[in-house]
Amino acid sequence: MLRSILVALDDTQGAKAARDAAFALSRRTGASLTAAVVLDRPHTESEHEFVPIGGAAFKARRDAALVKRAQQDADQALAECAAAAAGHPYVEIRLEEAPEPALQRAGATHDLVVIGRDSTLGLEEVEDGVAPVIERLLMDGARPLLVIPPEPVLAEGPVLVGYDASLPNMAALQLFALLGLAEGAPVRVASAAETREAALAMAEEGCVYLRRHGLQATPLALVGDRPADLLLAEAEGMAARLLVVGAFEESGLRRLLTGSATHELLRRARCPVFIHH
Repeated sequence: MLRSILVALDDTQGAKAARDAAFALSRRTGASLTAAVVLDRPHTESEHEFVPIGGAAFKARRDAALVKRAQQDADQALAECAAAAAGHPYVEIRLEEAPEPALQRAGATHDLVVIGRDSTLGLEEVEDGVAPVIERLLMDGARPLLVIPPEPVLAEGPVLVGYDASLPNMAALQLFALLGLAEGAPVRVASAAETREAALAMAEEGCVYLRRHGLQATPLALVGDRPADLLLAEAEGMAARLLVVGAFEESGLRRLLTGSATHELLRRARCPVFIHH
């Protein structure tokens, strides 16, 4: 059962959508909510940066301006969070470290980390629409992520699970079930293979597990060698409310490759994505 949620705040559209999704999930489930801003002291103060002779005063002024800007951005994000809460209880925290270690550490004390797909967390604009911090949290973080696109399609359709029987995928499926994220919705378990029979048998394996947790799960066979495209088409066609996937390539490799099926799913999905390694 979901007990605690951590949501990362900043000024991007994805982070604002993640904030709203986190509050909605907290209200529905009764899970406690923590809203975090990242001040990123290592980058705003740059203690180990080489400074030429006579440049110390310039660096001090620049660092002071960066720190002030980070604090102002954090104050603004927290003020908007308070308005969005509309009286719903939550806890605010200010994280001093760089985004990756800060969220890894804070996430370790929560069940789920909610983050905007394009969240910059004070860094530069995300080039391909997927925040680099997401990859680091998938590789090294302790908890699953709920990744929210900038303009999520909040449909009332079923949950779509992409299942390939890999160890990372099994772990994602287990956490999805244990955290109760189906919230009473029907679940479609989709598997892709060269034949419909093979895909159906694989999908049924995932369904058997979910049914043991009292979920209404039905298999969906997909035929083809581009599982990301197949899953995205199915999610769109059935107006899925949530897409559930494992995070890494076949054989459980602990990496998320640019251009991989996982990265494509994150980049192109229009609904929220629950993902774990």
